Amino acid sequence: MTMKTGMLWLDADARRTLEEKVQRAVDYYHEKYGATPDLCLVNTASFAEEEISVGPVKVQRTRTVLPHHFWVGLSAS
Repeated sequence: MTMKTGMLWLDADARRTLEEKVQRAVDYYHEKYGATPDLCLVNTASFAEEEISVGPVKVQRTRTVLPHHFWVGLSAS
C-alpha cells in the first residue's frame, strides 16, 4: 500500500505501547485535518509482523521511516 497524503508524527515515549502511539497520531491527524487516516507507516524495527491493525488503521513496516516516527495518512488505493 502507498500513501496518498500524510503527516509525520514523532513519539519516543517508552511508556506508551505502539498501539497507543499510533492512536495518538491518528487522533491528532483527525483533529487537524477532519479526516480519519487509514494507513500508518512505521520503522521496520517497530514490530515483527508485516502488518497490524489499530482500529481501522493498517500499520505497515518500512525502512523509509525513522524509528519513533509515524507517517499517518490516507492510502492511495
